[in-house]
Amino acid sequence: MGIRKILTKGDPSLKKKSRAVTEFNPRLHQLLDDMRDTLEQANGVGLAAPQVGVLRRVVIVEDVSGDEPVIYELVNPEIAEAQGEQIGPEGCLSLPDIWGIVTRPEHVKVKAQDRFGNEFFLEADELLARACCHEIDHLEGVLFDEIADRFLDDEELAALSADEE
Repeated sequence: MGIRKILTKGDPSLKKKSRAVTEFNPRLHQLLDDMRDTLEQANGVGLAAPQVGVLRRVVIVEDVSGDEPVIYELVNPEIAEAQGEQIGPEGCLSLPDIWGIVTRPEHVKVKAQDRFGNEFFLEADELLARACCHEIDHLEGVLFDEIADRFLDDEELAALSADEE
């Protein structure tokens, strides 16, 4: 089990663009495994490699819409299609205790590769679409607080938490 340190706002690595993955080898597999362990320990729904200090185009996102959560590994991901619009709350493991309202597509089709280099497409709606967009933004050095429509105050956060219970 490899838990990596999640970088927080202010670390210059979070503002840099990530490079494409060209070698699908045991180092990449270890990174993906460590990212999965780190995400699970941090209780998040997505994690990008730059958040753990690796400037490679690698993200993982968790789909929690079904009976069992599913984690998708996306190597060299790009948004191939985007449709609709959703406006909702967003947070980030690299910006603890900050929440904002962000506008994202309602549906995305992501083109990516798996850990072995095989190309595939992931169709994502609602929260999963939001997570894909959020994590792919990290690969470009963009944090959600730069695109948030507004930030949530403590009262709004408490109301949001109460709605989830």
